[in-house]
Amino acid sequence: MKNSIITLTLSMIIAAGILTNCQSSATKVANAQDKVQDAENDLDEAQSELYQTQQDSISDYQKFKKESEERITAYEKNIAELKVKIQNEKKENKADFEKKLVELEQKIYDLKKKLGEYKDEGKVKWETFKSNFNQDMDNLGKALANFTN
Repeated sequence: MKNSIITLTLSMIIAAGILTNCQSSATKVANAQDKVQDAENDLDEAQSELYQTQQDSISDYQKFKKESEERITAYEKNIAELKVKIQNEKKENKADFEKKLVELEQKIYDLKKKLGEYKDEGKVKWETFKSNFNQDMDNLGKALANFTN
């Protein structure tokens, strides 16, 4: 008798567990649809964030390019002014100055080319490029400032 009560109790517990854990197919479909909808919403949000990041990157590059081109134009103007100034120099100094100006003009050409050929390869490479380019621009500015000394 004791065994039959234990068996009956265990059977009822197992049956209750099975009944409460079973979901209808309609419930399973609804849950799956909810998960699909959540995944689609996450995808839309991720695509929107990616687009915004790309637009920010393009805007940052265009701003940087414009500022750099303005600095290069100012450097070219300085070189043109220096060319006029060295016309009054002695012949031996004049040749040396002209050689240095040609080197500076080549550096400007190289910077223009480097700026024009830049391709977006990610934020880390962009920051590295920007840092190196600014350093090159600063060095060119110092070279022009030291030219007159």
